[in-house]
Amino acid sequence: MNLKTFVRDIPDFPSEGVVFRDITPLLKDPEAIKYTEIALLRLLGNVKIDKVVGMESRGFFFAPMLAANLNAGFVPVRKAGKLPFTTVRQDYELEYGTDALEMHADAIRKGDKVLIHDDVLATGGTANATCRLIEKMGGEIIQCNFLLELDYLKGRDRLMDYDVKSLLHF
Repeated sequence: MNLKTFVRDIPDFPSEGVVFRDITPLLKDPEAIKYTEIALLRLLGNVKIDKVVGMESRGFFFAPMLAANLNAGFVPVRKAGKLPFTTVRQDYELEYGTDALEMHADAIRKGDKVLIHDDVLATGGTANATCRLIEKMGGEIIQCNFLLELDYLKGRDRLMDYDVKSLLHF
């Protein structure tokens, strides 16, 4: 199955000059969803995973499915102020200013083997901050995997210390 046929280009979204890669056509097709799930699992190989961390918000589409298949827990990473329990925070730099990500303080235990998943690897800022957050909690990052990677934005460069895999490259 050619998954690229399920990715729609939206020019000038969210701002002029940006081409947004929309995966909602993939999400409408049950065969494409199942194919994607299996392909993402194959990127990982036969490795024991304790937690699958999904990044807000589109990382939440496949990360719970991956967790269920891996007999692992699912951990959401969200923007600051969105989680109801005690959290651990990681600030990170944006092009203009800073932002922060949080996860529940009891989400990762020391030594947990972690798979990080998101739909898109763009600049790598959010993924890098998520990696630092997991390491702060004592987790061991086994892999960062993505549905698609925007190669021209060089996000992989910010994740040089990690095993990074993507199904699709643009």
